[in-house]
Amino acid sequence: MKNAKVPEKFVYKLEEISRIAKIPVKTIDAWEREFPFLHAGQTSSGHKIFRQKDLDIILRIKELLEKKGLTLAGAKRTIEEEFGTKRTGLIHPDRLKKVLFQVKEQLQELASSLGKESKKS
Repeated sequence: MKNAKVPEKFVYKLEEISRIAKIPVKTIDAWEREFPFLHAGQTSSGHKIFRQKDLDIILRIKELLEKKGLTLAGAKRTIEEEFGTKRTGLIHPDRLKKVLFQVKEQLQELASSLGKESKKS
């Protein structure tokens, strides 16, 4: 979402984002925790900075919540679709354990065969 009044920059300070979006800093902090695709960086002095994409997302979240009446969950789904920020599905722990067990067995077999090879020399 482009705003004609907002000059595009590489990074914005948290206070700039707050002023541009007309959203309290505490709300932006809460959204950063709620929406994992918002990525605030930090300056060497510890101040939060956001990319242009983050500003666009924050402005879109505000629009979805205020004008469209969506919930946070609805806004999250919409942003994921519009900005392509959807995270890939997580692997179920049982499936991961099974794969790790198979890799362990293969490594043990490989180590065993290498041990036999070194004894022959």
